[in-house]
Amino acid sequence: MRHTRSICALSLWCLLLGGCANTRGDEGGVYVVRAQDTVYSIAWRYGLDFRDLARWNHIGPDFRIAVGQTLILAPAAAAPPLKNLKPPSSIAPARPAPSGSALPWVWPTDRMSVPQAVASGGILLPGRMGQDIRAASLGRVVYNGSGIRGYGNLIIIKHGENLLSAYAHTRESLVHDGQEVALGQVIAHMGEGAPQKPVLYFEIRRNGKPVDPLAFLPVTK
Repeated sequence: MRHTRSICALSLWCLLLGGCANTRGDEGGVYVVRAQDTVYSIAWRYGLDFRDLARWNHIGPDFRIAVGQTLILAPAAAAPPLKNLKPPSSIAPARPAPSGSALPWVWPTDRMSVPQAVASGGILLPGRMGQDIRAASLGRVVYNGSGIRGYGNLIIIKHGENLLSAYAHTRESLVHDGQEVALGQVIAHMGEGAPQKPVLYFEIRRNGKPVDPLAFLPVTK
């Protein structure tokens, strides 16, 4: 019975997380910038490539936005009706080696069990409360906050031109927006996911779309 309840709780949490890529703007396919938002976090929320979002809204190379600014979520000339906007629903092919694999990668935390795939494209890594969360590759922190529903305290790191990695349900963040991080650097500690159990949700996106994290992480026995 206890095992069944655990499976049900985890399944519900995975369902909630799978749906937390919001596909609806504040109104009519637009979004009004709130406190803590960045171009990267908004693009993540709507399953967009951050470069496209910046281009559609004529945002400069520093990607600076202001609270209250209105952003469109699709090209102005081809903005689809709101009902046709869809979340990222599939994982890009994991093999052959993905773009960006020239960068070295490490596991973002110590593994206590086999990673559990989630419909949204990432993996769950159960562990112990407070255990170290590490940057899976070198890069720059582009979001550090709790403004995206379903992810708890979330850290997003940009790697190169087209890759982002995300670390959800963290606590005691040790980094800040704009900070450069090294491979394997401790960036936070593990917090609780929706089933009230210590877990890290880890995801990698290429050009705004989820890819298989296991294609990047080293294979260990």
